[in-house]
Amino acid sequence: MTSLTRINCLAGILAALLAGPAMAQPQAEAATPLASTAQPAPTAAHPQAAPADAAAAATAQPPSRPAVSVADAPLPPPSPDAQQAYMAARDKLVQIRTLRRQTNTQSSTGSGFFVSADGLLITNYHVISQLALEPERHRAVLVAVDGKEAPVQLLAVDALHDLALLRIAKADKDGDAPHHGALSLRPANNPLNGGERIFSLGNPLDVGFAITEGTYNGLVQRSFYPRIFFGGTLNPGMSGGPAIDTQGRVVGVNVAKRLGAEQVSFLVPVEFVEQLLARSRSAEPVKGALHAELTRQLTEHQQALTDRLLAGPARTERYGPYRVPVPSESLARCWGDGRERRSESLFDFERSQCRIDSEVFTGDGDVGGLGLRYEAYDAPRLNPWQFANTYSQSFANEPMRKRGNRVRTGFECREDFVAGDAKLPLRAVVCMSAYRKFSGLYDLTVLAVSVDQPRQGVLGRLNVSAVSFDNAQRLASHFLQGFSSESAR
Repeated sequence: MTSLTRINCLAGILAALLAGPAMAQPQAEAATPLASTAQPAPTAAHPQAAPADAAAAATAQPPSRPAVSVADAPLPPPSPDAQQAYMAARDKLVQIRTLRRQTNTQSSTGSGFFVSADGLLITNYHVISQLALEPERHRAVLVAVDGKEAPVQLLAVDALHDLALLRIAKADKDGDAPHHGALSLRPANNPLNGGERIFSLGNPLDVGFAITEGTYNGLVQRSFYPRIFFGGTLNPGMSGGPAIDTQGRVVGVNVAKRLGAEQVSFLVPVEFVEQLLARSRSAEPVKGALHAELTRQLTEHQQALTDRLLAGPARTERYGPYRVPVPSESLARCWGDGRERRSESLFDFERSQCRIDSEVFTGDGDVGGLGLRYEAYDAPRLNPWQFANTYSQSFANEPMRKRGNRVRTGFECREDFVAGDAKLPLRAVVCMSAYRKFSGLYDLTVLAVSVDQPRQGVLGRLNVSAVSFDNAQRLASHFLQGFSSESAR
């Protein structure tokens, strides 16, 4: 059964999600978002709105990641060690350009590097995502440091770690690919040490090949997939370029930087390059769009996300007289804006949000994320009718995507009254939307409000993207059963 057919049959299954034992989700993040380090063509819309990186801002709908301004602070002059590293690696570096077949114009640029003498190259998936999803409209070429250009073929992608494996195309039908120097990979038995110097290489802003110097600061905390915290500067166009140690060995791949911060950048650890090479070194060039392969990878991702979230004991936090479910502190970041007395509305209002850094860039934005948002209300100076009116308006103002687009169908929703784990009565809405090209994956939104008190209440919202139907059921049930009343404990 296709996803579109299944979503049209949701009414009965959504009702099952809402069946309670006793009866019958986030907005802006406190931290700033990441910027892709791929570079769009000057006249084109940014094609890689958000690669799969650590700590991207989002809850209900992740914002896009704009390119970094050319007016960023100038880079300091490289040290003698950096100059030596650059000269040793420069002939192994390339720029990767995605071109529109019809007009032969650039739609995006990034960086890459040779990992074998017979022409294998590594870059980021988000650099070549247009080629992966629309090969009939795009092609890719490399441009070497000396300016020579050559076509490249896509062999495999690892969207979960934002990597792609390319091969320089053969000179002719029967010829062999030209031989190239290759960068070596730092062995797994020789891990990086805190403060160790790293040199990042690439072609920033399409102005020429460059090197930036920084330090290894460990792995990013709470990142769903490992990311190296690089204390150095990355700029658009450097995506997919190598980060090397003082011996010229690759330790990671440039992937993103933090907007609004200085020298807070991120690398994909080299271990995932090794894994991609091990399984795809001999792969044949990709012939068509990779929607089926991306679906397989996203399905694997959402299963790991669901299992990790639901593993171990349930965790709750107190909001006024209520307790609500929250993820483990080792998995999610949570923020709250504190209590705010609103004299004009006679409301005591508190809001918080939690987000798991688990988004995966597909080429059509980020998917695979999970976020929670809560709002607690206390209105002792309102009568019950006034409170109910204001409370209901807040519930009704929660945005839902009613119309579909080229990526997803519109939401279908079901509303009912259910009971949480401790018999707390809730008004709940469950909404689902199907992906058009990632068959069997859905976006899920669950909205719930308590209805047991005349002047107090809590509203919660769960948003999950690109999840299977079975795991949507598991997550919705876990969320609704996590609500309880302190008075009932």
